[in-house]
Parts: sequence; structure tokens; C-alpha cells
Amino acid sequence: MNEAMYVSGLAHVLSISGYHMAVVAGVMFFAFRALFALMPAFSSRHPIKKWAALAALIAAAFYLLLSGAEVATQRSFIMIGIVLIGVMVDRPTLTFRTLTVAAFGVLLLAPEAIVHPSFQMSFAATLALVAGYQQGLPWMSKGGDTPLAAKIALWGGREIAGLLLVSLLAGTATIPYVAYHFHRISPYGVIANLVAMPVVSAWVMPAGILGLISMPLGFDGLWWRLMGQGIDWMISVALWVTSFPGALGRMAAFGTGPLLLCTAGLAVLCLFKTPLRFIGALLIGGAIVLMIRAPQPDVLIAADGSATAVRGEDGRFSMVKSGGDVFALREWLAADADARTPKDTTLGDGIRCDPAGCIGRLRDGSLVAIAKTSEALEEDCRRAVLVVSARDAPPGCAALVVDRQVWQRSGAMALRRLGERFEITATRPLGYDRPWRRAVAPESDAPAPPRAIPPQPRDATPREDDLEAGD
Repeated sequence: MNEAMYVSGLAHVLSISGYHMAVVAGVMFFAFRALFALMPAFSSRHPIKKWAALAALIAAAFYLLLSGAEVATQRSFIMIGIVLIGVMVDRPTLTFRTLTVAAFGVLLLAPEAIVHPSFQMSFAATLALVAGYQQGLPWMSKGGDTPLAAKIALWGGREIAGLLLVSLLAGTATIPYVAYHFHRISPYGVIANLVAMPVVSAWVMPAGILGLISMPLGFDGLWWRLMGQGIDWMISVALWVTSFPGALGRMAAFGTGPLLLCTAGLAVLCLFKTPLRFIGALLIGGAIVLMIRAPQPDVLIAADGSATAVRGEDGRFSMVKSGGDVFALREWLAADADARTPKDTTLGDGIRCDPAGCIGRLRDGSLVAIAKTSEALEEDCRRAVLVVSARDAPPGCAALVVDRQVWQRSGAMALRRLGERFEITATRPLGYDRPWRRAVAPESDAPAPPRAIPPQPRDATPREDDLEAGD
């Protein structure tokens, strides 16, 4: 069920973020405004709209504390707070300034949030929505003052079209970040949101609020049952959309360069008001090309050396592991847009194993050895271009060696075959220094960093450019 929510594009309902905060604040705003309107003595002397905004702000603050105050919820509360304060001081609220203040507020509280998918996706979606509201969808804010718009609104077409466009804008803006962090896209997300979200907005969330209010009185059972029926509908929609052909779009991993380029294109496209904004569309198009053509690694090695993946002649990874943890295999398959699971029996195809170790073959026919014994290390050093071992390898090996000293120093590694040498990407590259990193031994005792050295005779000296590329 959880997987179906992600595949269908409804997983944002599981994250307490802008949507929930807006519904809670909106319901409380209109509820208090209606309540104040029923008191003529109060409504005739006070601006009930502003008092309702204050009450909604207090309710939103309570909801923020109740939810745990995650990054997305902080961003939502700051934006909702600015909107409600704008109502209280008679200022326009749905602007790029609101989004900017919210971004600075979140970053002041948690600067590390900028690399978190929640921050990136929520602000990208909100930026697209504000830009669409201000620039591309004027009919949404004019109240249908044209005869055609009025006729459409009579049949609910304006609301349906608005919901469709909102889902399309928010869903499209978050695609690059979903693809980067989770290696997936939801091609039918607009359909799922169009069918499920009206029920969640008008049924599930109000029932939850009424249930919370009724709890002290003991009358909450009815509201929870109604809320459960609405949730059942949302789950049914998620399972239905997941059954569509091609419902799960897989995306191979790509670097931060295309993501930054796409982010710049999104900002230009949304923020500029002149025809120059179409430069943003060109930047996004270039980023998509770079994402699709991103180079993929040929060998993957886990942080503890317990799992290794080798890309064979068929272009797919063959994997071998020594422990029972399949986390690395699952993540590697997702990052390679591979539909197989860690339990798939074909994962071992292309790798031959015996008690001494395993042998895999790269796309160019070169051998990769996973040595388990000291005797296997000697033989593998003569035949393979890459030797992976959980032991300490003997000195003088002609192949590139990733042994215990190397992966303890460098962590998990991805290697790409370039001609006669390897390009290495390590999670802890040479010069990596962070305050939370575990202290290493002094320089004289520390193990040597990994070096991308091509296969060569034992008496040969590695070229300087090879050492620099490896470092």
C-alpha cells in the first residue's frame, strides 16, 4: 500500500506539509469567521475576517507542534503565517516574497535542509504554483468575471480545471527532485491527484479536525469512521492507478550538475516576466538531456566490502554479497533503473563463484575478482584489472586493489571504466573533512587513499595523471 502511494503520486498526503497545513488553517479560518458572523454584537464592532485569521494562525501553530515540526511543515507554517498576517494587515499574500521569506526562515532554523528532498520538492512545487497563479492563470484569481468563465463555473468546470492545473504544475516541478533522490517518476500522478484529492480535502481532513475537537467530549468515533472511509477511497485510487501499464517510471541516477541546471531553469521560468523566461525552458531541456545521458558506473562496492556489483556485457549489474543485508543491493538496483529485486535469482548471473572467491566480467571483457582467500589474491592480481577483497591485499599487485584498508578509508565506491583505467567516486574522497567524521589515525599510520591505477607490469611506475584522476 505504501509503495502504491508513491507510484501513484499520492505520497505527499503521507507527509505533513503545505497541503495539510493549508487545509487545517483554511477550515479553521472559515469556521471561526462563520462563528463570529453568528454573533451580531461582535461582528458589527470588529473586523471578523482579521480575527478569524488570528484564530487560524493559532490553530496552525498548534498543528505545527502536534505534527513534530518537520522541515516541510516549518516551511508550510511560515508561508501560512505570512498569508494570515497579510490578511490581518490588509496586504497581498500570495507572492514570491512570501516564498522567499519562508525559504530564509527555514534555512535560518535548519541550514542543512537545503539538501533535503522535502525542502527542494516543497519549494519547487510552491514556486510553480505561485508563478502559475500570478502569471499563467489570471482567471483563477478574477472570480470568473467573464461570461464564459461564469458559465464554466456553474458546472464546476473552473474548480476541476484549477485542481487539474495545480496537480500538473506541482507534480511537474517536483519531477527532477523525485528522480534525483528516489530514482522514480509518477507518469499518472495528475490522474491520481485529480480523483483522490477532492475527497481528501473535503472529507478526510475536515473529519480529522472535527474528530480532534470532539475527543474531549467523547463524540469522536463517528468522525474517525468517516475519515477512515475517505482514506479507503484514497487507497483504492492509489492501487487503481498503480495497476496502469508503465505506472512506475524508473530513472537512473544522475549527478548534481543536471539537478542544479534544472533548478536554475525552473527559477528563471517562474520568476522572469519577460520573454527571457523561456531561457529557463531551454535550461530545463538541457538538464533533461544530461540526466538521460548521465554516465553510469561499471562497478559498485559497499562501504564494508560485503557487496559488489559488476556491470556485464548485457548492460545490467550482476551482484554478489557475503552478508544478509540487502539494503545496498536494493539501492543499487533503484539507482540503475533496474526493475529487479534483491531476491531475484538472475542477480548472480554473470558472476562465477567458488570457495576462494568470485569472478565477473565487465562490458569490455576485463575481469573483476572478488577474492576471499590469500591464495586467490595472488592469482587474481595476475589476471584481473580490479581486485576487491575484505582482507588486506599484499603489496605489488598489478591490478587496481580495493581491500580493507581502502574501503575503511574511502567508504562505498563507484568505479567507471575509462579505457585502461578506472575513474573512482568515493563517499569519503581524499581531503574529505567534516566535523562529524570519525577521527582517523595520524598521517604516518593512516592507510593510503584509493588510486585509480591501470593494469600494468609490477615494475612499471603509474603515470601522474592516473594518480590525480584516482585521487
